[in-house]
Amino acid sequence: MIANDVELEGTQQRIAFFFQIVTNIRATARTPEEYRLYSNSYLAEIEKMNAEVLAYLKRYPSEAAPPEAA
Repeated sequence: MIANDVELEGTQQRIAFFFQIVTNIRATARTPEEYRLYSNSYLAEIEKMNAEVLAYLKRYPSEAAPPEAA
């Protein structure tokens, strides 16, 4: 969970980095199956991080973050 703007920036940089990796995989994969095999974990992580960014941005700055699920 993103707790502050510094973590937000780091997460956004990581998302951009993962997008670049997936773009490179698309350019070099020889088959659709190979592309899916190598890209799925990166795409899943991008989805997770995007959800975290949206959850953070939906909160007003003075609102406390919701407790994390155990």
